[in-house]
Amino acid sequence: MSTRMASEHKWIYVGAIVVLVAMVVIGLLTFTQQHATNESYRKADELISKLQADGYPAPDRGQVARTLGTDGGPVCADPASALRTGLQRVQMSNGAAGPGQRPVIVAARTVQAEALVLSVYCPDQLDDYQDKIKDIKTGDTVRN
Repeated sequence: MSTRMASEHKWIYVGAIVVLVAMVVIGLLTFTQQHATNESYRKADELISKLQADGYPAPDRGQVARTLGTDGGPVCADPASALRTGLQRVQMSNGAAGPGQRPVIVAARTVQAEALVLSVYCPDQLDDYQDKIKDIKTGDTVRN
């Protein structure tokens, strides 16, 4: 009789195992996400402290963590490539379009801010970026 009873309640054992496995999977996913969130906030804090030490205004911690994440996001996606360098140079112009567009002398702080971001999120690409920006003519053009 006990054999019949155990076989009748087999679905309870199977159900309990399925629920347990599901809880383990959910726990692992939650832990991984929380770890990534903690890491992104730690890197955001490091970047904010470096920016403040260089005299930049402090950006919102949550916004930095969401935008750059743990790996720097789009900032670290080959920052020294020809396309990114070209886009950066276009942004450092007088704002005109067509034949009126001219390069300008930019504030050194403008190009150094990205170097700070790279030093925190992808330090291995910092040297390439600094090689690309060394030819940019900078000056003390912005007042505090």
